[in-house]
Amino acid sequence: MEKEESDRLIEKAKQCLRSGKREKALQLLQEAQKVYPSTRARALIDAIVRNGSAAGEGGRVPEFHSRRPSDEDDALSGREAEAKSYTEEQRQGVLRIKKCKDFYEILGVTKDASDEDLKKAYRKLALKFHPDKNCAPGATDAFKAIGNAYAVLSSPEKRKQYDQYGEEPPMESTAHPTHPAHHRHHRNFYRDFEADISPEELFNIFFGGRFPTGNIHMYTNRGATYTHYYQPPRRRMNERREEEVEHQSQNTFTAFLQLLPVLVLILISVVTQLMASNPPYSLFYKPSLGLVVSRETQHLGVPYYVDKSFEKEYKGAALRELEKSIESDYIDYLQTSCWKEKQQKSDLANLGQLYRDERLKQKAESMKLDNCDKLYRLAGRQRGE
Repeated sequence: MEKEESDRLIEKAKQCLRSGKREKALQLLQEAQKVYPSTRARALIDAIVRNGSAAGEGGRVPEFHSRRPSDEDDALSGREAEAKSYTEEQRQGVLRIKKCKDFYEILGVTKDASDEDLKKAYRKLALKFHPDKNCAPGATDAFKAIGNAYAVLSSPEKRKQYDQYGEEPPMESTAHPTHPAHHRHHRNFYRDFEADISPEELFNIFFGGRFPTGNIHMYTNRGATYTHYYQPPRRRMNERREEEVEHQSQNTFTAFLQLLPVLVLILISVVTQLMASNPPYSLFYKPSLGLVVSRETQHLGVPYYVDKSFEKEYKGAALRELEKSIESDYIDYLQTSCWKEKQQKSDLANLGQLYRDERLKQKAESMKLDNCDKLYRLAGRQRGE
């Protein structure tokens, strides 16, 4: 029961790796180790700890199987690779990997290479020889050899053993002392120093679970290496639709949050109007309330509307106090309207940048902020400009 529970946690962790959730996968693997310690879980934990920083977060990841390919799978993949096109450079690269005599030669590094040197070499070769990228015959075996070489050399314990015993571990050298070195190399190269983690799982950890299905471009900026994946048009369209739906949902929620203060103000205004009598003025023309006579405040010239009996009720100090309230309400209205205009312009510009739509960008740039202009002019009038 404990072993079954451990296997279940390991499979769940591998699913998290496919989704780029390294921290969650690490927690599940550590839990699996507590339930039933295993070499497979330990190897995955070590690989995540060593290479986790090289993998990207997030991203949708296609499903794949991380089991070790069988001979029948290798034969099938070989026939498929032959049916696909490949360059002479790719074929020569596969031949070079096959002729290599040790793991250091496979990765193209020296025996005193640092962990960072090993990572850089693996990144470059894994992307170059991945079967989805390289269709030359034997590319799958070369990819496996590269992954196995890095998995062994990146482990301090395995690297020390490999450096000490070379192509043949101590048990083999004792049991078969008469075997030629050449035959020992082919017999032990992939078996005795084979890592506990498969090349697919290592690639998954290193590149955040993203198996490239199209062209790949790598570039370096001040010592940091970045990888960009060019996905097929159909997949990009599907992801774009999903991102668009998600973005629209986020925009709807954001718009609701932005309008929430305005809605609250409207609700308060409606309740206040229901509980009180008709207001003596309005910033807008409201014939239903009888506010149809246009006036302006004496200080800032703010337009407002009153009823026909307004002049009989408001004179002198009462009129000045009322017009102060009118100007304050008008400034609050302009501030709210200006904020909404800026937010609409910003949202329109962000959409244009997100979808690379020049029409939306131009529309955002040409959008006028009328209420903001009125607010600036009113502020200048208050300062006496």
